[in-house]
Order: sequence, then structure tokens, then C-alpha cells
Amino acid sequence: MSDTSTINSIPTGHSTMSKKKIGLLTMMATCIGMVIVQGAMISAMQGIGLGGMGFIFAMLAALIIAQFNAMSFSELSLMFPQEGTLATYTQKAIGHFPAIVSVFAGYVVVATLALPVELFLVDAMVGQLLPGMFPEKLIPILIVAILAITNIIGTDVFSKVQNVLAFVMVSALILTALAAVSGSTEPHPILTGATVDWGFSGVTNGSFIGLIALAMWLFVGSEYICPMINEVKNPEKNIPKAMRLSLLAIFCIFALFVYGASLYLNTDELLKSPIPYLNYANAVFGKAGLIIATIMALTATCSTVNTIFAALPRMLHGMAQDKQAFPILKVTNRFGSPWVGIVMMAVLVIIPFLVMTIDSLIVFVIAATTSYLLAYIIAHIDVIILRRRMPNHKRPYRTPFFPIPQILGIVAMVYVALHNSPSPDMTKMVYSIAGGMLAVICVIAAIWVKFYMKRKLFEPDMD
Repeated sequence: MSDTSTINSIPTGHSTMSKKKIGLLTMMATCIGMVIVQGAMISAMQGIGLGGMGFIFAMLAALIIAQFNAMSFSELSLMFPQEGTLATYTQKAIGHFPAIVSVFAGYVVVATLALPVELFLVDAMVGQLLPGMFPEKLIPILIVAILAITNIIGTDVFSKVQNVLAFVMVSALILTALAAVSGSTEPHPILTGATVDWGFSGVTNGSFIGLIALAMWLFVGSEYICPMINEVKNPEKNIPKAMRLSLLAIFCIFALFVYGASLYLNTDELLKSPIPYLNYANAVFGKAGLIIATIMALTATCSTVNTIFAALPRMLHGMAQDKQAFPILKVTNRFGSPWVGIVMMAVLVIIPFLVMTIDSLIVFVIAATTSYLLAYIIAHIDVIILRRRMPNHKRPYRTPFFPIPQILGIVAMVYVALHNSPSPDMTKMVYSIAGGMLAVICVIAAIWVKFYMKRKLFEPDMD
């Protein structure tokens, strides 16, 4: 395990698990495609409406925090180049119980609840663009089915699809931003009402700190490349580089995007519209705006679904090999894909999409994302503990200035978790739901570790 020369040859349950290795650009497309979702676009536009220049500085702070997160995942993934990712690292540091909780609470539950929200937004956009042409919810269901099939076929197809989706999505965002900044398609209007404040008062008085929690949601998810470590080229170099460059690119894209939005929309439109990027596209492109906004929505959602179907089943596949999940999740097909996990994730996403409404889902998503932050905290703790417990283990990547990034990362995640609720009225409900979800997962994980794995809850696995 300590010999990282085996990174690209570690068995993953099937002799053909990896045919063609994924290059740096596809890795960046995976990171960017996971991070830039419709929810992030809406959060960015609301943030600029709330804080103006202060939000840009909040984004900068969030970028630095996200880089800390990427450092921890880079060090851990290259120490233990397996599909289980966070579960693998955590079982080595603090035991199987927190390993199982961190993955199911921080990733599986969040994906199960967050992806249906993205699908609802896509359905709404398609319904506006092509009213009455498709039955309600048909297009999102087809998206899930098609992307599940392409991932089952293997990483070669995944990489081609992901590259196209990420390219089109980023191109649409940048095209919109450049057209807005230049005023080349529609002249800059004279805005009425309150406009975005580009002064530095929010920076000098420190009020931008209150916006960091909102800005963080523009940068979470780049670590989804780690479960694919056995299928990427030169992981020792490219895993850290892909996350680092992707986060920087995301900052630049969003900064340009929201600056352009401020030239066409006042703060009321930015804050109160349910889909502000649609208002933005309409203001910049006129009648063609709906087409551009729909392209943004479709590619952002498809890219995220594609990434989750590639990464999460591989996490579960690795966990199943360590007896942390159902044994059936170890099964792979002739393409080497963990098809059972892909099908399971597709079903888990479709069920809440069919039986719940977007309003009820959003509350659950906000609550579930608190567990997502817990996963980052656990990753930082893993790095700190493993530096002491396994000091001689080969580390192809070592976090600079250890342990400062880990300590600051933990503090930042706690801060974001405490400010995760969008309004004081929702705070009690959000944390009640989050606590309930976490309690259920903890009980199941404890029973699983104690009676199925027959291990102590916090017994590190030093094998």
C-alpha cells in the first residue's frame, strides 16, 4: 500500500477496469462540471446582489478555503490510491464507523437530494423553451437514464461526454459574461432601483466575512475526481493540479459572470427571481436568452449527473471491497464499470424527483449539505492524524505549511455549517432535519460495523 508506484495498477475488481487513462483536461472538466451547477449559478447571482464587491472578496476567501480542502484530498488520495476515497482514508485514521458515516452522509444522501432539484430546474427551463412538447418530467428522466447507460459502458465514453458537456457549459457562461461586459448584443440599460455596490466599504468594514458561507457553495465538489484515481494519467501530478487549476478557473468564470449580471440586473432582480440567470440571459440576448439559459441549465445538470454517476459508484465499489457497503456493489461489468452502483444512484435520484416537490426538496438539500461539510472536516482530521500515525508512509503530495491549511479548513467548515441556513426562520428546521439524517445514518453504520464487520467503531485499520 505504501508503494505509490502501484497507483495505476491497483486492481479495482475487474481486469479491464481502465482501458484509456483520463487526461488532465478531462479531469478538470470533471471537477468544473461537478462544481458549476444551477444552484451555484443562482447563489453567485444572489451573492453579488447582496454584497457587490464584498461578495467578490468572499469568493476569494472561499477559493482559498477550497484550495485547503483540495490539498487534504490530494494528500490522502495519493497515500491510498483506491476507489473508496474518503472511506479508505478515514478507516486508516479513525475507524470504519466514521468512514461509513462520512461517505453516506456527506455524499450519497446529498447527491440523492440535490440532483432532483437540478432536474426540476431543467424541467422548468425546457417547459418554457418548448411548452407542451414533452410530458412533464420526461426530459430529466431521460437525462438520468442516458447518462447512467454511458457510465455503465465505461470511462472512455464518460470522458468524451464530460468534455463536451463541460466545454459547452463553460462556453455558454463565458459567452454570456463577455457579451454582458462588452454590451455587444444589447446596450447596457440605465438601471433603476438599487444596483450592485462595487465600492469597497463591505471589504474595509469586514462585512464580507458574512458572505463566505454563501460563496463556499461555488467551490465544493472538486474532490469528486479522487474516486477515479485508478483511471487517470499520472495521478501523482494531475490529481492536485486538476483540483487546483479547476478551482481557480471556477473563480474567474463566476467573477466575470456576476460582474456582467450587475450591468443588466438590479439587486431586486438578482435576489428575488427564482431563476436569475434566465433574467440575465434574456437581458443580454433578448429573445435568444431563453435558449442560452436552457443550454446553461442542461449542460450544468448533465455534467453534474455524469460526474456523480462516475465517481460515487466507485466510492461505493471501494467501500464494498472493504466490507463497508453491500457486497453486490463490488460487481463490475465487462467494461469494468461498477454498474450496480450506477443503477442504484440513478434509482435513488429518480425516486425523490418523482414523489417530492422542489420546495420540499430544497429544505432537505440545505440540511443535507451540513453533512457534506462534515466530510471535509473529517478529511482534514484524517491528514492530521495520519501524519502522526503513519509518518513514514510515502506521500507523493504533501500539504504545504502543514497543519495550517487543515486547521483553517476545519474552522472554515464549522463556520459555514453554522451559517448554512438561508434565513433565521429556517434554521431550526434545517438543523432538525440534518440532525435526524445524521442520527439515522450513524445508527445504521454502528450496527453495520459492530455486527456485520465485527469491528470496533473507532478502531483504525492499519493494514
